[in-house]
Amino acid sequence: MRLEEYWGIGPKTSELLAEELGVERAVEAIESADTRALTAAGLSRGRATRILRRATGAEAMDLLATRDARDVYKELLDLAEEHAVTDAAADRVRVLTPLPSREAMEERLDEVLAARDAWASLDEPTRADALSAFERRTNPEDDELGAVRAALALQEAGVDAGVFAPVADLDGAALGDAERALAGLQGGDRVGGGADEELDRLRERLGQVEDLAAAPADVVEELESAARRPSEFQDALSRHLVDEASVDAARVRDAMPGEAADAHEFVDASLRALSGDLREAVDERGREVAATLEADLDAARETVDRAVEAVDDAALYVSLARFAMAYDLTRPVLVEDRETVAVRGARNLSLAAAGVDVQAVTYAVGDHDMDGGREPPRGDRVAVLTGANSGGKTTLLETLCQVQLLAQMGLPVPAHEAEVGLVDAVVFHRRHASFNAGVLESTLRSVVPPLTDAGRTLMLVDEFEAITEPGSAAELLHGLVTLTVDRAALGVFVTHLADDLEPLPDAARTDGIFAEGLTPDLELSVDYQPRFGTVGKSTPEFIVSRLVANADDPVERSGFETLAEAVGEEAVQRTLSDARWSAN
Repeated sequence: MRLEEYWGIGPKTSELLAEELGVERAVEAIESADTRALTAAGLSRGRATRILRRATGAEAMDLLATRDARDVYKELLDLAEEHAVTDAAADRVRVLTPLPSREAMEERLDEVLAARDAWASLDEPTRADALSAFERRTNPEDDELGAVRAALALQEAGVDAGVFAPVADLDGAALGDAERALAGLQGGDRVGGGADEELDRLRERLGQVEDLAAAPADVVEELESAARRPSEFQDALSRHLVDEASVDAARVRDAMPGEAADAHEFVDASLRALSGDLREAVDERGREVAATLEADLDAARETVDRAVEAVDDAALYVSLARFAMAYDLTRPVLVEDRETVAVRGARNLSLAAAGVDVQAVTYAVGDHDMDGGREPPRGDRVAVLTGANSGGKTTLLETLCQVQLLAQMGLPVPAHEAEVGLVDAVVFHRRHASFNAGVLESTLRSVVPPLTDAGRTLMLVDEFEAITEPGSAAELLHGLVTLTVDRAALGVFVTHLADDLEPLPDAARTDGIFAEGLTPDLELSVDYQPRFGTVGKSTPEFIVSRLVANADDPVERSGFETLAEAVGEEAVQRTLSDARWSAN
């Protein structure tokens, strides 16, 4: 296969990968989602990630129909990556994509939740041992050795259930042989230190003799002080080398020249010959040890390959399990025969990650089967969501987007209960504070084509009126709602123009979020749970009340009191009174 057939790989990138990795290795790296191989070849991590996402899930990535949907997808991966237990697992998390079929989603859900159960069953000391074991897999320079050492450490930690079973089933003796062989062969053709005691001794002696050979004059000076007559000089050199380099006396004598012009030439020739002799001995012993290690590695090859796969799979699913546990994620019900996105007790992951106290909400559009609690209407394909500023409307849209994307990635979702119909496109459009014809045109080009294409679409559109004048915005928004209904799509549209959208199509409804007053600290108190079939109120008297209460300057306060008269002075005074009463 040509490298340029992969998405995002042009002639220059293809040439780079071919030069650094070779075409066959580059194709293997792309097909196996090996981010590290591509970054080591010179690609940025972001570029490598984008290429691998398209290579592993090209069609499924079309689910992300807008920039804002892609941003939510990336935010979800960022949150999941924080819980990765190895660098390799982090790379694999980064390239997770939506899946093409319900069967694939269910299979991944099975694996993640089984891993969560296995991880949850471990006590804290055992989890710590397992995390320490995974840390042995983090060095990209010793891929196989790190995997083997991680497998041995996981076996020693005693984890053997669920996701750990393939690691526990590995032959421990073969892993031990493989570790010794891989550690010994780390240097390629050169056997590493610690692999063989005799080889290590020979190398140490060679190093000591080479150090002496680098300064023969110093050796001569020391020997002349010990040897009073020339006939004693050979014995003195032999004793010196035995003492200083632990070299066998017979090997030293064999290295001595038959004749020499003077003491300096004699020592220099002896040391050079001894160095050569030891170097040959090191090379010969190295070849013998390498052959033994390679034979041991060949015998353990199947176990090594299984260890790499088993450890990396365990690391990936433990990482996703820790993500699921950190946010109390649950399994969604995936449906193909009905269009719906329905959640009970849903929480926004971005807020939860920031440590915000999140109110769980229940919401749904489409034909859902959820029972109990504050029941969302069934069958309404489109909802127009209204209500107070800072009332959580945009957050609810984002939460629905998170649930839909996680479900179609085969991952658990942030809700007590969720029912998700599979769609072909998620159109998420956040409110953007721009007001010109170019923004309007680009927005329409972004949100309309997925509706008109064949396939199922989820529309999540926030304050469309922010990009054009109110009169036109109401007409265009009504058209979008109508188009969503006509195309049998699902949609939630946040707006302050609910009254201007009447009458809505039969399959659409209006929901509202209500502000309930001010807290004793004069913060806006909002019930984030939407009320179905009713228009939410912005309640400006709450905001004006806070401004009146916080105004220290008399002139400023007078101005806010004028606004209080405009919005209803009685309501403002009642709000202030309620806040003071609550404070007391």
